[in-house]
Amino acid sequence: MVKINEINQGAQFLLKTLDVKQLFTAEDLTDEHKMINATAKQFIEKEVLPNKEEIEKQNFELIVNLMHKAGELGLLAHSVPEKYGGLGLDKISKGIVGENVGATGSYGVAHSNHTCIATLPITYFGTEEQKKKYLPKLASGEYIGAYCLTEPNAGSDALSSQTTARLNETGTHYLLNGTKIFITNAVFSDTFIVYAKVDGQHFTAFIVEGGFPGLSLGPEEKKMGIKGSSTRSVILENCEVPVENILGEIGRGHVIALNVLNLGRYNLGFACMGGAKQALKATVPYIRERKQFGKPIAEFPALKEKIAKMSAKIYAAESVQYRTAALLEEALGGLYELADQRLIANKLSEFATECAICKVFGSETLDYVVDEALQLHGGAGFMNDYGIERMYRDSRINRIFEGTNEINRLLIPTHLFRKAMKGDIPLQEKVKEARDKLQKGMNLLEGEFARERSTIEFMRHLFLVCAGITVETFGQEMVHEQEALMRLADMAIFLFGAESAVYRTYKSILKRGVAPSKLKIDLTRTYLQDSLWGVEKLARIHALELCKDEKDAMQLVELITRECSRYQLYGKGYERNRMIAEKQYEAGQFTCS
Repeated sequence: MVKINEINQGAQFLLKTLDVKQLFTAEDLTDEHKMINATAKQFIEKEVLPNKEEIEKQNFELIVNLMHKAGELGLLAHSVPEKYGGLGLDKISKGIVGENVGATGSYGVAHSNHTCIATLPITYFGTEEQKKKYLPKLASGEYIGAYCLTEPNAGSDALSSQTTARLNETGTHYLLNGTKIFITNAVFSDTFIVYAKVDGQHFTAFIVEGGFPGLSLGPEEKKMGIKGSSTRSVILENCEVPVENILGEIGRGHVIALNVLNLGRYNLGFACMGGAKQALKATVPYIRERKQFGKPIAEFPALKEKIAKMSAKIYAAESVQYRTAALLEEALGGLYELADQRLIANKLSEFATECAICKVFGSETLDYVVDEALQLHGGAGFMNDYGIERMYRDSRINRIFEGTNEINRLLIPTHLFRKAMKGDIPLQEKVKEARDKLQKGMNLLEGEFARERSTIEFMRHLFLVCAGITVETFGQEMVHEQEALMRLADMAIFLFGAESAVYRTYKSILKRGVAPSKLKIDLTRTYLQDSLWGVEKLARIHALELCKDEKDAMQLVELITRECSRYQLYGKGYERNRMIAEKQYEAGQFTCS
């Protein structure tokens, strides 16, 4: 189990410099982590990927059999306590399994849905009796689970649910009525985590078994991608649910629904990162073999730049995921045995900002990588035989899953402002400090990787200044100014991704030296440069649109432009990108070492 010495609070990366000693990276995996990775990788390569065509044809019996095999290997049990037949592993292990299954598309959706949002509500909020009854079967794969939140008129606004639950005359069962849509794993699930309003008012979670009277399924949805996963409506018509199957407290279903989704978002980021690596792995051999104008297309500089930028984004995504994994483990590591549901909910929500970033960053990295992968395949990428078109179709859902990327973006600055209003963080003080430093001109840090670390400080100050402008302009109404919030979210995402990559590389330099860290340095600089350009653009737009006085706006834009130019990397970036590409070619897949 990973432990970090100091207490961390969510969204601290927006306020203060990261202590490199507190950073967990992919290079810090233990022998146990590596063993789990080897088990998951072997299962995927031997059992799942050879069956990808049958999975695509919706052979759900095969999916169920694969889930059972995964259960036998312990790959469904990582987030179930040992007391209930699981392994009780840390959140890093959970992420490792998620990355591996993410490489498979449809199967990975079924697997991750089961182990995360369909199991964790019982793990964290179930009664002792519920845990004993369901968790061993979910851990082994004897039972497969589903999560039922979305309705025809309740998507992002989940609390507008119209599904009702009323106690029967004898007081033994709740009668649930309503329809849940787009339910993953529906056709082969044994348990459903269903949300309904008791007496039409109190939003509450229930554990519903597939065999309960009154539960039926709609037809299989015809989807753009992830065709190998089952997606159906779950129809509840006076569905009889025993009173002992209420999950958590009546009227507090939102606590379960929203907090479990935080872990779902984190896990989705790992799955997307695994999918991005798989797309790059499929692309490198193809472009090295495909010849045009008398030589392999991999040798053309424009293609090398594409490979380099794909790899740099994957490096940043991997850095984000493992950093967040350790933060979550610190917050949640001791909760398996805890009975205080309100404390559990607080712990689950602490790193909601980081989890939202994992989801957005991971899904958009995957979309970027598979889009470039298809482009690099040319016409062949559009054809079924090469598998890239399936990856392209499968990737698109991830920007919708677990809350749309737009909703997740809005959560990022909103969480910060709410903490500030409650007095949990000194936002006003940090904004003033950032503004003063920008106006005076920041001094570069000293030591290894100084310019890159200084760039992170600059990006953080720009975010804080823009956050301050938002508060000054809109006050309490800022939560409704979605365009401004979206810009702040994008700046925060750039910052978290860049800082995670920079300090991962800095940690490598301190431990191993500059020469052995050369590829990490190159990957970091390629991602950092694009991030800095992105933050500068967003900050300038923010100043021009929100500053009340045009003169003040122009002065701030001039200041941003001047200061940003101090941190741009001078030199031949194209040479760096060519070297990155060559390293990926040598490995035949993503590598950073």
